[in-house]
Amino acid sequence: MSIHQRNKSLASRHSALSDTFFQLDVLNGKAVSDVRIPLFSETIRQAGYAEGRLKSGRIEIFQVNVGKLCNQSCAHCHVDAGPDRKEENMTRATFEKCLDILSRYDIPTVDITGGAPELNPNFRWFVEECRALGKHVMDRCNLTIILSNPKYRDLPQFFAKHQVEVVSSLPHYNARRTDSQRGEGVFSDSIEAIRLLNAAGYGQEGSGLHLNLVYNPTGTFLPGNQAALEREFKSQLKRQHGVEFNNLYAITNMPISRFLDYLLESGQYENYMQSLLDAFNPTAVAGVMCRNTISVGWDGFLYDCDFNQMLGLKVSGSRTHLDDFDLNLLEQRDIVLNQHCYGCTAGAGSSCGGQVA
Repeated sequence: MSIHQRNKSLASRHSALSDTFFQLDVLNGKAVSDVRIPLFSETIRQAGYAEGRLKSGRIEIFQVNVGKLCNQSCAHCHVDAGPDRKEENMTRATFEKCLDILSRYDIPTVDITGGAPELNPNFRWFVEECRALGKHVMDRCNLTIILSNPKYRDLPQFFAKHQVEVVSSLPHYNARRTDSQRGEGVFSDSIEAIRLLNAAGYGQEGSGLHLNLVYNPTGTFLPGNQAALEREFKSQLKRQHGVEFNNLYAITNMPISRFLDYLLESGQYENYMQSLLDAFNPTAVAGVMCRNTISVGWDGFLYDCDFNQMLGLKVSGSRTHLDDFDLNLLEQRDIVLNQHCYGCTAGAGSSCGGQVA
């Protein structure tokens, strides 16, 4: 399969993996491959977690996935986002339900993701309303959206005005390696977008405007040391392109969606899953993002994390939608676990904010 074909969404290719139940069957050794690794719940039970259960703590991050529409179609996208994913987009009414909850509860951070969240017509309004509530707002910006259309060129100024923390993926400081994962020309556009963000004050010392980059491996290996990678990225991007950022987050590629498709297509699925199991780190379990995050889908359903959302694994219990939001119950819930959870607990651990151990 060519890179161009692989970067199309699973939905547009009518792939069996576009069915989340089928993905779960693969992960649990019931389809495609007969490889079976120990249940994640059993592994954490042996690590000292009673009955193999993981409990939520205080919810500090309200993560909102506003839809799967994106101007890019990346090879490793766990959301299966792309220009063709117009059918799943958060409505104004659902945004208003989010704001109602945020106005009633002390949840300090709103983490907006997609797709390219800026493509949702309610994006800017939602950011403004969240800031009016005193929330810290993070935007998972893919950088190239800023250059994709003249109407997005002022995003750096909009972000700066509302003190939005910008979190952006840049798989590597090497153009070839970035483009191989995200598409031809993405690296050069990303660098230009960072320049525009730098000009607006992002990544500049003392500005208070944070631009954080996300690194994920371009192959079937775990991320290296996050601090060392950050030093290397800062040095190379400053020397080669004159751009700056604040922090680098190293995230493990999760064996779901398009990356799962890549693993199966390349015959590396079994080896990758074994590498995650071999690198299981009990210390990382305590810091996984599902313990202080609630993830909201485009349709208002609730999930423990963005990865569970993409597998259709709603939160445990009967209150699984914004309409039934109960913070007290959610902060006492059992996290829904499955085999992909090995991705968050391998090596130094992995979350939307990088390493956890």
